[in-house]
Amino acid sequence: MRLVERAGLKVLAEASSKEGNAATAELWQQANQPAEQRVAFYFGILRKHLKTLEKAVGTSLNAVPVVMSGMASSTIGMLELPYKALPFATDGSDLAIKMLAPNPDFTNPVLLISGVKSEVDVMRGEEVQLVGCGFETSDKEQLFLHPGTHAKHVRVRAGQAVAFETYMTGEIFSLLSKKSILAASVEEGGQLEEANHRHWFEMGVRASQHANLLHNAFLVRTNDLFKKASKRENYFYLSGLVIGSECRDLLSNLPASIILAGEAVLIDHYRAALGTLGIADHCPIETKTAVEVTLRGQLAVLNHSALTQPH
Repeated sequence: MRLVERAGLKVLAEASSKEGNAATAELWQQANQPAEQRVAFYFGILRKHLKTLEKAVGTSLNAVPVVMSGMASSTIGMLELPYKALPFATDGSDLAIKMLAPNPDFTNPVLLISGVKSEVDVMRGEEVQLVGCGFETSDKEQLFLHPGTHAKHVRVRAGQAVAFETYMTGEIFSLLSKKSILAASVEEGGQLEEANHRHWFEMGVRASQHANLLHNAFLVRTNDLFKKASKRENYFYLSGLVIGSECRDLLSNLPASIILAGEAVLIDHYRAALGTLGIADHCPIETKTAVEVTLRGQLAVLNHSALTQPH
């Protein structure tokens, strides 16, 4: 949880814990309370974090709006909200939201933002980050690329997000590198620009364009068996394989521009992959941090809601 000053989106204080969405959902199940107590249960957890923020800044935060996006509106979140169907406005003006009024037990108004669905796909959280990118209204197709466990490619035209696809890139990489036979052939550590890591990453990206991922992945094992690559080099080779497999779809449908927004390490990997594939030569790529676009997106949706009183 972050306490953010609206002007300039300066983060004044932060409170964090291991109570992520999955862990909190498990705590709720263990509590064995009636379903109608679910929101109050989540309010209790939020209240603890608010007290931490109050202590950090030395003032009461009783009436400050709380904005929640991502999995908080899912089946395992605070309160399930229906998805907003495509398209949606990139200024955040028409996303599905629910406002929870203050009560004696939780004195902060809450704005809960739901996710978005197409006929075959869903996302929660990335739609707010897209809003935070500040896309220009243009007839040319632009792409929002959010790398992660379930990477999102969202197509934007004329101020509307009109289509998107999910790629299980991060999850597949985690399974292959930690749970499969390849786990013994890779070793996490080091940065992309260290040693020969970038060379092996780019080799993986290029290999992903010429052979099936299911075959290429086994080469991680033979690279190790035949001592062609160190375990760390293999780690970057495998990363290049899965990211390159994701990004190859862009070659047949290049956007006019790309906004790449996410965690710094992933941004570095995706920029390298897009450069290796030649995509960066044909369309400009702008990068933004995950925190930046999340805060800007949440503020935009908040400003479009009824909770617009300054605090």
